[in-house]
Amino acid sequence: MQPAQDDVLTLSQTLDKLLVRDAVQVELIPEKKGLFLKHVEYQVTSQRFKISVYRRYNDFDVFHEVLLQRFAYRVVPALPPKRMLKGVLTSVSERDFIEGRRRALGRFINLVARHPFFSEDELLKTFLAFSGSDVQSKLRDTYKKTGDEFMTNRIATLAKEYLPADIQAQFSASRELIRNIHNSFQKLRDRAEKMAERSKENATDLLMFGRELSTLGSDASALPSLASSQSTWGSLRRSLKSLSVEFAVLSDKAAQQGRREEDDVVEKLNLFLDLLQSYRDLCERHEKGVLHEHQRALHKYGVMKRQMMSATVQPKEQASVEQLESRIVQQENAIQTMELRNYFSLLCLHQETQLIFIYLPITSHILGAFVNSQVQGHREMGAVWNELEPKLGCLFGGTNGSKPST
Repeated sequence: MQPAQDDVLTLSQTLDKLLVRDAVQVELIPEKKGLFLKHVEYQVTSQRFKISVYRRYNDFDVFHEVLLQRFAYRVVPALPPKRMLKGVLTSVSERDFIEGRRRALGRFINLVARHPFFSEDELLKTFLAFSGSDVQSKLRDTYKKTGDEFMTNRIATLAKEYLPADIQAQFSASRELIRNIHNSFQKLRDRAEKMAERSKENATDLLMFGRELSTLGSDASALPSLASSQSTWGSLRRSLKSLSVEFAVLSDKAAQQGRREEDDVVEKLNLFLDLLQSYRDLCERHEKGVLHEHQRALHKYGVMKRQMMSATVQPKEQASVEQLESRIVQQENAIQTMELRNYFSLLCLHQETQLIFIYLPITSHILGAFVNSQVQGHREMGAVWNELEPKLGCLFGGTNGSKPST
């Protein structure tokens, strides 16, 4: 009887279903000082498990390590680097690096917590809910009890029966499409980062503009006699000082706009990019790992068979022939296992490819966040500018320059 392919191959998920599986907050807690070293610690709060636990970067590292061992054929997101790379990130301050790493760890754990298979695994529950003193040993013990997914998945050895005949062609076409999507989203992220950076620079410029006006207005130097009779500069100068308050408010609004663009737009783009990169890493693992090992095993098997043929032509000791036969049988079993793993890897790739397409509607979330941030930012900035315009007329008692005369 032919297995029901659709039930196994198809992930019956939507993006909304994945997003509500869990929302995990990763917050930096105040730096703790040990006897000799200072270290960074995070408070990790899972909405699903309704608990907060404390984790260090090394705990994330061990969790990532055992997760990759358990789910070698799935999209396991990469971790950010533990330390700044000397000579590479010299323009990034330590504070910015630590904040960037916190954000990246948050994206990692949320992608894992919402994954259809990871989210139901004991490893995730251990990382998010175990409050004992040694979570790293607990994670390693948990993995030892279960082993990798091939050993526990009920259809692992039957994967070949579920796969369509054109699976390789489907995989190649999907991989190329996802590569193009990845490249486009990288460009979108780069542009969004530049816009957020410009908003922050605008905030600085507005603040400095206001301060310069205040400096100009604070100048108490006496006017020369040739200017004092006709010039209104004296009263005008006094008015300039008060404008720094409005420009400080404008600066604050621009800074808030930059933070919104960074938190609501850039972070969502980075989340999807982390997933896309992990898919590319998975494809490389499949080709360089399972397929490569299978080819090596076949080559080794061919060498053994030739040795066996040579032994039957040229008389040798019975013990050595029997030993060679035993090795050939072992190699045949190893090849059979590798073939089964190869088909299971393809089945997982088929499912993980679907996961990428399930996440694609996040594009509308990103665009919505982008538009909303711009609408809110322009509305708030516009309100301050509108309040400032009539004030100029009152301060300067005439044409303020904003509406040129015709």
